[in-house]
Amino acid sequence: MLTSKQRAFLRSLATAEDTILFIGKGGMSQPIIKQADDALKARELIKGKVLENADLTPREAAEEIAAQTQSEVVQVIGSKFVLFRRNPEEPKIELPRPAKKKR
Repeated sequence: MLTSKQRAFLRSLATAEDTILFIGKGGMSQPIIKQADDALKARELIKGKVLENADLTPREAAEEIAAQTQSEVVQVIGSKFVLFRRNPEEPKIELPRPAKKKR
């Protein structure tokens, strides 16, 4: 689970990322899920877009892909969304550490 600080950090990184996943009128299909899964393994952070002719909202698409790829939805803004999944073998993104709770 991402903290708000980690989510903000990932949102800032996502601004420089290209949109690599496009969901159109075909909706959610196995090739889309596989593409997302492969991209998450290689990059950890991906940006997707739901085209106007799709029958899903960007939130629905992001949640469904996240559920099927065990990733987390970082952000949904307009027609775009950002997903993150840590690659345990080769981590590429160093997340800020969660703050220690004060007693």
